[in-house]
Amino acid sequence: MSLPDRKELEVRRMLEGPHPVVPVGLAAQAAARGTRLLRRRRALRRLGWTLLLAAAVAFTVWASLTRPWVVPPSTVAPPLEGW
Repeated sequence: MSLPDRKELEVRRMLEGPHPVVPVGLAAQAAARGTRLLRRRRALRRLGWTLLLAAAVAFTVWASLTRPWVVPPSTVAPPLEGW
């Protein structure tokens, strides 16, 4: 008997034997856990998008107030006045 045949026979023996008893509320517990996981994942996704939107708004407000694209005046030499 080759190795694959022996494994196949062992699996068939295991499947033919007595099956374990499944707990009564297993399906309900699994469904409830899946619902909780989906709800938590959805809440985390919403929180992430909300934080991203808040960061974008904060950056826009900051950029509009400080205007970082404007070149600051040079402070190397004093301004020439009275020429």
